[in-house]
Amino acid sequence: MATEVKVPVLGESITEASVGAWLKQPGDAVRADEPVASLETDKVAIEVPSPVAGVMGEQAVKVGDTVKVGAMLATIETSGAGAGALASSSAAASPATASPAATAGQQAPAAGDSPAALSPSVRRAVLETGVDPATVKGTGRDGRLTKDDVIAAAAVPTAASSAPPTDPVPSMSAAAPAGRKEERVRMTRLRQTVAKRLKDAQNTAAMLTTFNDVDMTAVIAARTRYKDLFEKKHGVRLGFMGFFVKAACMALKDVPSVNGRIDGEEIVYHDYADISVAVSAPQGLVVPVIRDADQLTVAGIEKAIGDFGKRAKDGTLKMEEMKGGTFTISNGGVFGSLMSTPIINPPQSAVLGLHRIEDRPVVAGGQVVVRPMMYLALSYDHRLIDGREAVTFLVALKNAIEDPMRILIDL
Repeated sequence: MATEVKVPVLGESITEASVGAWLKQPGDAVRADEPVASLETDKVAIEVPSPVAGVMGEQAVKVGDTVKVGAMLATIETSGAGAGALASSSAAASPATASPAATAGQQAPAAGDSPAALSPSVRRAVLETGVDPATVKGTGRDGRLTKDDVIAAAAVPTAASSAPPTDPVPSMSAAAPAGRKEERVRMTRLRQTVAKRLKDAQNTAAMLTTFNDVDMTAVIAARTRYKDLFEKKHGVRLGFMGFFVKAACMALKDVPSVNGRIDGEEIVYHDYADISVAVSAPQGLVVPVIRDADQLTVAGIEKAIGDFGKRAKDGTLKMEEMKGGTFTISNGGVFGSLMSTPIINPPQSAVLGLHRIEDRPVVAGGQVVVRPMMYLALSYDHRLIDGREAVTFLVALKNAIEDPMRILIDL
């Protein structure tokens, strides 16, 4: 008897997804609730578990296909005859169809290294590179695969890569001189969505960016003085984002239009601050939301950011965690950015860009001194936010960072 594996409910207003990868192949044994496929939505990757135990049967769709909620993805053979037949046919495969690792005499991965048993970070690397984990020798403990193993395997040319392309469209690199290469990679659904939303933001909003700079001396001193005690008490490192999120929440109360949005012919103001924090993930930029950040302590904010960062790398963020933000903070400084003009995250009306800290000469008390400075950039929708309000917001933020006591006493 065959049991269908269907596309699960993906979240509010999301009706379709793309097949990112098959984690099980026909003939593979499958446990109940074991992932058999990975789907890519507009925001995150979702694993589809098997509803029953059995043997993987027919795959109804291919990698890259778009599927609707409720559509059949595959079947799981649960009857003795069907499961036995598939298992037998898999076991009786000829040497010509054996895995490359087996024919090359390499050590095959342990049974625990099936795609579903891989760690989340390794599984994400497999999905991104398209490497078959069964063909890679693990260097981790007990022969398990590591993320570096997968990346190294992806960098090694295979026999398949030297075969003539099957795409009917002539390759532009066909006539290129020796040593010059091109690679065509299909955009992930997430990257397509990011591209569309960013372009829509440019086409819709009257976008403008205002800059300021901030002296980080006081915050750096506070962090240096208390970081060990902070980590010992709260179990999380004290970074700069906790200070900036708290300072931004205070500035948003002073300038509520920066925390608002345009809905048709109406302006929606929020009496709460749900701060979207841009986080880098293997599949692209994701923006999880710190709910009621204005009600959290610096420790609570740092814990939330740390958790988001870890789960973004593992690909385990949930879709509902990336909806409903009222204001976004993007920290390009961690990658070395000196200055940028961030793009609004619709339907929000503003985004704050943080940048790298560098020593620069400034005038203080009539003296030229060297201070650790950071450029701040606020991109905003000029339809809702006037220049005066944008500057007022940045100045309030600057004052709180340069004198962190203001954050403590809410001044």
